[in-house]
Amino acid sequence: MMFHYLDNTLLALLDAAPSTGSVDLIRASEKSFETPEKGNTPDQAETTINLFLYEVKENRELRQTAPNKVSSNGQAGNRRAPLRVDCAYMVTAWSKKTGENGVLESHNLLGQAFYWLSRFPEIPEQYLTDAGMTGQLFDAPTMVAQMDGAKSAGEFWSALGIPPRPYFNLIVTICMDLDQQIESPIVTTITSRYLQTGEPSSAEELLLIGGTVRDKDLNPIPDAWVRFEPSTINPSQVSEIKITDQNGRFIFSRAVRGSGFTLQARASGYPETLERSFDVVPSASGDYDLQFP
Repeated sequence: MMFHYLDNTLLALLDAAPSTGSVDLIRASEKSFETPEKGNTPDQAETTINLFLYEVKENRELRQTAPNKVSSNGQAGNRRAPLRVDCAYMVTAWSKKTGENGVLESHNLLGQAFYWLSRFPEIPEQYLTDAGMTGQLFDAPTMVAQMDGAKSAGEFWSALGIPPRPYFNLIVTICMDLDQQIESPIVTTITSRYLQTGEPSSAEELLLIGGTVRDKDLNPIPDAWVRFEPSTINPSQVSEIKITDQNGRFIFSRAVRGSGFTLQARASGYPETLERSFDVVPSASGDYDLQFP
């Protein structure tokens, strides 16, 4: 999905190497992401840095199991945490020269690539953005030659029909947003206990309940009038009136456990009074929303 963007990012990072000094060969060299194959090896064309993506896997050490809290249009919910993915490249260098001179040049180029990429423990955000990898919620750390992912490198080269070559591993960890919404209700009831005399026996338990007033299209209605009316006589249970906020939300803070109540709502432009009754506090469903027809 986004691996080609990562290829473009690494390409830009290599092309940013200065053309003079200790890494003078990198910018002038070709860059390839193809799989080296017999009869089509890079050293038959131009001096080349080859980055072969050989493995992609989840980084379990960075795995975040807890969902992230999200809010949209007054609705709260959970969203699955982004996937952290390790992308492992086998980096080799190829020279168009032959014989001993070709070996020396390829070794020099491989060393320069190793040195240059090791300068970036994290890929700078600008390179990610310019390559199209927008929305990375975390930094993109890199590891150079720190994991032997190609343990069977000899078998790899043998299968391709190519003599074994020196290489190093480049591991880049990227963030992949799965864009999965996890259905779960918002927290609409909070319980509080108040001690009047410092004795546990004097504790008074009150519940905070909240909801949203919406229109028929489920759009939140701000500045709506909402009345909390108790259906039983209790000294602690009192009538309250609240005005919804810009997200259509309302909160009542003195509901008494076990007692019934009614919620009534009025809003400008809605001639009818909306009413909803509840047999007990807290509601079994935890839903206190009101919706105009």
